[in-house]
Amino acid sequence: MEKIKEALFGDGLNVESNDEIRSFLLIGQSNMAGRGEYADVAPIQNENCFMLRMGRWQKMSEPINVDRGIFDVKPKSGVGPGASFADSVANAYGWRVGLVSCADGGTKLSQWMPGEILYDHAVMMTKLAKRTSRLAGILWHQGESDCGSEEMLLTYKERFMAMITAMRKELGAEDLPLLIGELSENLKEKYNQEQRPKRLNVIFHEIARELPNTAVVSAKDLALKPDGIHFSAVAQREFGKRYFEALDGMMRK
Repeated sequence: MEKIKEALFGDGLNVESNDEIRSFLLIGQSNMAGRGEYADVAPIQNENCFMLRMGRWQKMSEPINVDRGIFDVKPKSGVGPGASFADSVANAYGWRVGLVSCADGGTKLSQWMPGEILYDHAVMMTKLAKRTSRLAGILWHQGESDCGSEEMLLTYKERFMAMITAMRKELGAEDLPLLIGELSENLKEKYNQEQRPKRLNVIFHEIARELPNTAVVSAKDLALKPDGIHFSAVAQREFGKRYFEALDGMMRK
């Protein structure tokens, strides 16, 4: 735990005079990318929050994760947990916070394994971010796409642990904090066959017990949009705060 605190806080908890950006990698599928409706929440404006665009840190604005087409009839990019997470971290610690958002809607864990394009892209972008920031953690939300079959569910733990271990190693940060968001347990029936989302949440907690510096973020009582799978914008704001609380709890153990 001391290695984590040193990596995150530098010489101590008083970092108000430190202009260094602490960066967080956001990966997973659509609920990490964000599908919340912009009109449902107030925008978050924080001069200490940034996002990586074209290799440079730009002031944070939504959508943070531009996922799929945004000019068609039904925009798919929306409010995710990133903005309220960054805002909470910046306000609590006095940090400048940078988000490296690489989530991709509808993706399976198999597409995030080492050697796959999504994995390589996330590692590439994070290494780019590390040139101008201190890498501080990974936020993960994925799994709905792996609840379609019993085989994917039963092999999820082994595959995920192999993936994240390889990613931490490749990023040169084997003690890097990892925050795993739970799936909603109130998904529409077609997404909730044999209660696999609930069972995958149990697996997430098993992973957190076995992987060092890992915490699970509760999705309890978070409202879904009418589509029955994506968190509402209001829920996403709360989810981002819970991601921060999980990080803060990890720091204070």
